[in-house]
Amino acid sequence: MSNTSNIAPKVPPPVRVPPPEGLARPRIDGADRTRLIIEAAYDLLADEGLDGLTIRAVLLRTGLARRAFYDSFSGKDDLVLAVFEQTLQLAASHFAREAQQLSDPLERLHFVVTSIVLGRGYLGDGPEPPRDRRGAALSREHMRLAESRPADLQTALSPLLDLFARQLAEGMEQGLVRRADPGRLAMLVYNTVSNTVHTELLAEEGQAPDPARRGRLAEEIWDFCRRAIIA
Repeated sequence: MSNTSNIAPKVPPPVRVPPPEGLARPRIDGADRTRLIIEAAYDLLADEGLDGLTIRAVLLRTGLARRAFYDSFSGKDDLVLAVFEQTLQLAASHFAREAQQLSDPLERLHFVVTSIVLGRGYLGDGPEPPRDRRGAALSREHMRLAESRPADLQTALSPLLDLFARQLAEGMEQGLVRRADPGRLAMLVYNTVSNTVHTELLAEEGQAPDPARRGRLAEEIWDFCRRAIIA
């Protein structure tokens, strides 16, 4: 997945104070419960990596009962897919807003591609020092889910793929991008970006990111993509 693993918003960990013994827990509706679980999973990946993301750990962090978890998710894979989907929706919306000031669709696509490689999320943040556990964890999960649940992963990725496709389609209309199926071309560009970023994140695991190296990589990937799509 794209450095899709690094473009998510930073969400403060939810704080749950258990009620005094003998008192019932406050009721939480389904939407809030789902949001709390996703936020807890997101933060656990940052704090402890993939090994730390367990259903038990999520329940401890949220204060929810096991039944509440299974009311929202059938298992860990569904939870990871929800993390992908939520963070990519936010990222795609952010990138679309930020790129509006650029009149050229190729410039907008350049902005999106390099932002993903640089790990700039919708708050404009970069890779998290000293170790990006979340990025490496989601990279591994992206590759695994691409094999085990490709259709579900495609759905989770759709906000970002749609953003790519819109820029490519507009570029075709302006004669800047070669004629092709915009959706198919968007997938090819995304796969080029995400596969390279996943490899980079796994190589960097356990050490501080090198901003200069990441910057050079971002421009190299964009130049490769640009040459592949220009008219």
